[in-house]
Amino acid sequence: MTKSKDVQITPIALNTRVFRSRTWDRLKFEVEYGLNRGTTANSFVIEGEKIALFDPPGESFTDIFLDALEQRVDLKKIDYLILGHINPNRAVTINTLLQKAPQITIIISNTGAKSLQTIFNNNYQETLQKNPLNIEAVKNDLQLDLGKGHLLEFITTPNPRYPDQLLTYDNQTKVFYTDKLFSAHVCGDQILDEGWIIYQEDRRHYFDCVMAPYATQVSKAIEKVKEKESFIYATNHGPLVRYGLTELTGLYQQWLETQKNQTLNVALVYASAYGNTATLAGAIARGITKAGVRVESINAEFAGSEEIKIAIQGCDGFIFGSPTLGGHAPTQIQSALGIALANADKNKLVGAFGSFGWSGEAIDLLENKFKDGGYRFGFDTIRVKFKPTEAVLKTCEEAGTDFAQALKKRKKALKSKESAAANSLTARTEQALGRLVGSLCIATTQRDEIKGAMVASWVSQATFNPPGLTIAVAKERAIESLLPIGSSFALNILEEGRHIELMKHFLKPFAPGEDRFVNIDHDVADNGSPVLNNALAYVECEVKNRLECGDHWVLYAIAKAGKLLKDDGITAVHHRKSGTHY
Repeated sequence: MTKSKDVQITPIALNTRVFRSRTWDRLKFEVEYGLNRGTTANSFVIEGEKIALFDPPGESFTDIFLDALEQRVDLKKIDYLILGHINPNRAVTINTLLQKAPQITIIISNTGAKSLQTIFNNNYQETLQKNPLNIEAVKNDLQLDLGKGHLLEFITTPNPRYPDQLLTYDNQTKVFYTDKLFSAHVCGDQILDEGWIIYQEDRRHYFDCVMAPYATQVSKAIEKVKEKESFIYATNHGPLVRYGLTELTGLYQQWLETQKNQTLNVALVYASAYGNTATLAGAIARGITKAGVRVESINAEFAGSEEIKIAIQGCDGFIFGSPTLGGHAPTQIQSALGIALANADKNKLVGAFGSFGWSGEAIDLLENKFKDGGYRFGFDTIRVKFKPTEAVLKTCEEAGTDFAQALKKRKKALKSKESAAANSLTARTEQALGRLVGSLCIATTQRDEIKGAMVASWVSQATFNPPGLTIAVAKERAIESLLPIGSSFALNILEEGRHIELMKHFLKPFAPGEDRFVNIDHDVADNGSPVLNNALAYVECEVKNRLECGDHWVLYAIAKAGKLLKDDGITAVHHRKSGTHY
């Protein structure tokens, strides 16, 4: 049975407690929640001579959080509310809190202060009529003395997704309140990260979805974090970082450097009225980065004209996303579009997407302007009505991957051939490596309504006890994001002489979101994965571990069940001549 939401409370440092609002279900449809491991919304209280509350959770936790807080802290005695970032979801809880404790002073970045005031002006006039917001905006670095040695330092670290991000460092406890940095969407009983390596996939997934598109800005934030001697990273989500603090900081730097060193890059320019278009942008960016292409995400609401111009001129392709407001694109998108059309090479690949309520004229505007300009599209224009579903986000991710692969193909076509390559040591090594053979298989999986499949020939039995195997999955494969640790799939082993048609079908390019199993004779295995009836055999597998290896993930999976579908057949194998391709 699914556990109920709750609030887990414990001391983490001197005069400091964490309030972890927990849900074991996926909280909402955004790509960073894609591992389906639940999440925690971490809030903190420091009780010095003055009391400070950090980062109350969103509205799904409002009641249980405030009940838990009120049982332990007199709300009338809270002096400060410190916000690492603001959004309408969190504002629901803040509004309820301020009705009970109007004396609170809110500390937030200058950008966040403007957003917070706008949210309250639009939604909470009744609260404002009783008591105007008492806001202390942080424009640059600021200090606050809570007493008992708790001297807080505030550090602004904006990026396009969180332009209002504010970090806080407590000089007394050396706890660094890092907001979104170093977070992970995973729920459990562990408050700190004992055995920290078990959370590495969760933190890497979160990084890839939330941080990778803003590598330049996040790198600057990490440098500021490293200036302080930290005992704990008090993150917004997941276990707090204590035992793997040094290692995770190093991994962030490594992942960021990998992003910045990608030779191809895409400018992703968007605005978002209600967060839906931003959610689509995140899914597209995830698809691009997993294919080994760098993304520079630009929120047009906060970016200057020169920043947009430089990004457009320096990118290999660009994508625009827009909501529709009153039948039009926001002014910021119209301005950014004008800059792009005036400065972009006509040979650059483009894309358009957006979420809308009733019409969608803004998306039509983007598409038509690009068509009139003679640009080539990297994916079909994406139009989403209202809030995106998980299936829609998967389609967006695949569209981003298609865009990245199109850029790679173009670069490869333009690259001159080196006449001496055939005689080089590298070429000889590649030829030798290519003599490795592998069984021809189709890996299949299904999560809710989303199905995935891919041809796999880099497969090998790995263990006898437990019976296990390894399978290599290229990072840009659509199925990759459906195979986290703990997920299930079926390995359909193809039969020699009957494999050609299945190979042709699953090797053909599929449109983003397209059902891979149309007109394919298949059943469903006990683990929910599609099973190909024309296969020689199949094995039902559970992913136990993942190892990042260059341009592939190597998955180690346990064979849970299997069946031979034809007694007298032999396995189809793949013979290659080069180690540079399948």
